Amino acid sequence: MARLIRFAPQLGHWLTGNLDRAQPPAALVETMRQQGTPAHAAEAIVAAFVDARARRAAPPVDAIEVPDDAGSPAPARLAPGTRLDAGDREVVVHMRTGDPVCAALGNVLDADECRALIELARPRLKPSTLVDPMSGRDVVSGKRTSLGMFFRLEEDAFIARLDRRLSRLMNLPPDNGEGLQVLHYPTGAGSEPHFDYLQPGNAANRESIARSGQRVSTLVAYLNDVPAGGQTVFPSLGWAVSPVCGNAVYFEYGDDHGQVDARSLHASAPVTQGEKWVVTKWMRQRRFVPAG
Repeated sequence: MARLIRFAPQLGHWLTGNLDRAQPPAALVETMRQQGTPAHAAEAIVAAFVDARARRAAPPVDAIEVPDDAGSPAPARLAPGTRLDAGDREVVVHMRTGDPVCAALGNVLDADECRALIELARPRLKPSTLVDPMSGRDVVSGKRTSLGMFFRLEEDAFIARLDRRLSRLMNLPPDNGEGLQVLHYPTGAGSEPHFDYLQPGNAANRESIARSGQRVSTLVAYLNDVPAGGQTVFPSLGWAVSPVCGNAVYFEYGDDHGQVDARSLHASAPVTQGEKWVVTKWMRQRRFVPAG
């Protein structure tokens, strides 16, 4: 029996170019691991390209087959079924996949909760930041043109209710969650493709992983209907989730051993009409301990 490992065609172009320049395969594996590809997958993909080169055969395009014992996906944290018990409401599963784990969810928030989150967040908004991969510091970047803010974990009864609901959906303790982040995208705003897991290329990320473990899953809930644009796009998978008020997209990318899945690369398509509001919940391997 064999298992299929898929990868983005752009990765194949990158591997071919580096092998053409006589880069050592081990160095390519290490680079892929640093970018979040699970070790067994990085090793298998690079080995397939090296083998094809040695045989003067065409390299793989977007997938390879490996034996089942070469590593298997971790079981999904998201509960099975088409309707999920979130404690204080029933959430509908509109779509789900198993490898990678991703789901489009409905009825995660009601309209009143969405309006309340927007109004609570609005006076606290600041230009959104990204984590600089070299320094680990939060920096304002043209790669993300939204405004954002963070609530403290369970900072009041309303936020605590939402933290508990999302934690139950994500099947991890509330203490494993980072505080809710609200983002506002005006017309024309979006974000470039990025990973939510922490890349351990700087001291700040390594320290955060040491305190709380790696990020393992994300839930993004939409707080308003967007007339045009604003989809959550997964370029490596060819998926796009439309922003509809009260619905959410959920995806997993980390296991209990700290391995992460680069197929979780995602972006927010630019809003071409209206505006977009979202709230995001990130989960860690263990209890989240903020810096300082």
